[in-house]
Amino acid sequence: MSLPALFRRSSTTGATGAKSPGRPVDHVRGGGRRADIEGLRAVAALLIAVYHIWFGTVSGGVDVFLLLTGFLITGSLVRTMERDGRIGFGAFWARLVKRLFPAGAVVLAAVLIGAHLFLPRSRWTGVIAEVQASALYVGNWHLALDSVDYMAENAAASPVQHFWSLAVQGQFYLLWPLLIAAAGLLAARWGLSVRATALVAVGAVLAVSFGYSLWITATEPVWAYFDTGARLWEPALGGVLALVVHRVRLPRWLRTTAGWLGLAALAACGAVIGDALPYPGVASLWPTSAAVLVVVAGAGGDGAPPWANRLLGLRPLTWLGGHAYTLFLWHWPVLVFYLEITGQVRPSLPGGLLVLGLSFAAALATSRVVDGGVGRLTRARSSPSWSLAAGVLFVVPVLAAGLVWSESIEQGRRMRLELSSDPLSYPGAAVHLSPELRANLPALPVYPDTTTVVRDTIDQTSECNSLLPDTEMRRCVFGDSGADYTVVLTGSSHARHWFQALLPIAEQHGWRLVVMTKNACQFSAEPQTYRGEPFSECTVWNEQVMDEIAQLRPDAVFALGSLTRAGGGTAEHVPPGFVERWRQLDDLGVDVVAVRDTPRFGFDVAECVDRHGPGSCTEEQSYSMSLSSPFGELEDVPGNTRFLDMTDYLCENGRCHGVIGNQLVYYDTNHFSYAFSTSLAVVLEPHLLDALGGAPADGGTLAEAAGHPFTPVGATGEEGERPAVMNDPHRQ
Repeated sequence: MSLPALFRRSSTTGATGAKSPGRPVDHVRGGGRRADIEGLRAVAALLIAVYHIWFGTVSGGVDVFLLLTGFLITGSLVRTMERDGRIGFGAFWARLVKRLFPAGAVVLAAVLIGAHLFLPRSRWTGVIAEVQASALYVGNWHLALDSVDYMAENAAASPVQHFWSLAVQGQFYLLWPLLIAAAGLLAARWGLSVRATALVAVGAVLAVSFGYSLWITATEPVWAYFDTGARLWEPALGGVLALVVHRVRLPRWLRTTAGWLGLAALAACGAVIGDALPYPGVASLWPTSAAVLVVVAGAGGDGAPPWANRLLGLRPLTWLGGHAYTLFLWHWPVLVFYLEITGQVRPSLPGGLLVLGLSFAAALATSRVVDGGVGRLTRARSSPSWSLAAGVLFVVPVLAAGLVWSESIEQGRRMRLELSSDPLSYPGAAVHLSPELRANLPALPVYPDTTTVVRDTIDQTSECNSLLPDTEMRRCVFGDSGADYTVVLTGSSHARHWFQALLPIAEQHGWRLVVMTKNACQFSAEPQTYRGEPFSECTVWNEQVMDEIAQLRPDAVFALGSLTRAGGGTAEHVPPGFVERWRQLDDLGVDVVAVRDTPRFGFDVAECVDRHGPGSCTEEQSYSMSLSSPFGELEDVPGNTRFLDMTDYLCENGRCHGVIGNQLVYYDTNHFSYAFSTSLAVVLEPHLLDALGGAPADGGTLAEAAGHPFTPVGATGEEGERPAVMNDPHRQ
């Protein structure tokens, strides 16, 4: 994804001239602007757009832009140091702000408007946060953190996702003048060449960053994609090229070969690499090497430039290169909104051409109106402060709009929270306990608010939960910390989302509730995988949890008893590692409540509610679950284990509901919302007490304490009882 400094022409100065520390001018050491690099920008931008629109894969264009950024800026900064002995940091950064911020801010403002018009409410808070991070040039770190957040893995593509590369560029622009200035100062002190000293400094960054990129791509490939440290070697490679290319003198036939080979390799990069290899890592050498070949081919030698470079220097391509930045800015949000409006996963050929045409039109308008207007505004006042003000003038309203919109969402959240306090209006799972209540349930806005449900749910137990890369177990204690009776909740996120149901029960009966969970990691005795790769962090975490349980000696452990899987109910099963873990707990004298796993949906439930209303958001139970409990098929179950099946409170007649009792059941495709999990407490309580046997149950029931107008059905054979507790695993 592109880097704006590559796409703008700036006025240049000759040997006489005024300082221009940030000018992105392509040339070899002796001067002379190169039109072929302007054309190379155009090719890279087109490849990015084409592969995004029709193929949904990387194209290598971002890597080319990163390399060219380093090539242009390093050469410019070194020449400034050689000429003036200093770098005007204020002028350099102010010029960048003026050039980068206005167009970017206009696109971000358009994204906010488009999100309000076209995206479901459930995505609004995410888009606001992403826009704010992008405006502050930290969008890559925002995406990197989301990339390792298991709870955000179902999130749809952000309309500003492509701004991550602009953030990398912005961070590069902050670092690079300091690096070159430091190299220049050392050169002056030691009597060395500025160019040679800068070459050593830039080369060191290249080596360190490339080594880090190889390591982090192999260990954390999704994080590595957005990591500035894993990308910094690409502009550093361009910087090294800028400092040595003037010495390259190749015979014409070799230059011709290099030019065509580089251009062909770049065009084929997306088709050959696609998503087959971890990125960036070694795979990113393909597009960067292709760009190096093109730059070297046109750098010098005998005779005219090779035909490949002359092709890149043709006026249509250089004209497009001048608008490549704004084209890059617009193509992705236009694509995201087009797919949202049409409901398509990938555009058809005509649809893709429409996306490309709209992006071109918006890019040209932005270049002419926004950039031209800023240029006219600052032409008479060319001081750094005016340039800085011109750029900031566009960004501040975007940040302010995000804050205002966030506050509006928060007000709506508080309103729904107030409405939800009435159990007759928002009974959630408890609606199953009263046919009269169910028949007279009022039509009200769904609670929790879909715009904030993800944040509010995850925040509930974030301090007790280990993330994917974590090996260290985290533990939280709730309820009465000095209680005689202790229950441990442990396992993956599907165990974790029972927390809000267990907490009121523990508080009502004076228990201590200990929570130890880890994303995507089952409480199991067998090795596990995540996305097809060995999940060693889970093994280490499991060992720590067992050590903690051995020391704590709780009265019971609440954990998953089966696993569901999207795409086919026959996949629901009880892993052998679960049973082995229960045996280990039996040896410790600890009881086990093994709860059946919960349904999964083939769509995001919160988004479905926003688009189609609560009544339309149901899924076949067979999509992820067996129609009958898998517990009846088990043999040699240890005597400490009791099974709990709450499926009848989630699914009816083979269909599972996304909204029950006016409450949003799931905030994504398969995790309970905090509010619905809380509503499960009143229906879970009698079944859990029955499963735990001798657990203290003083103080009355939750329904009595809360003054509910209905009484929960017990697990003792009353009429209408739902068969939740299975003490005999062969009971159906």
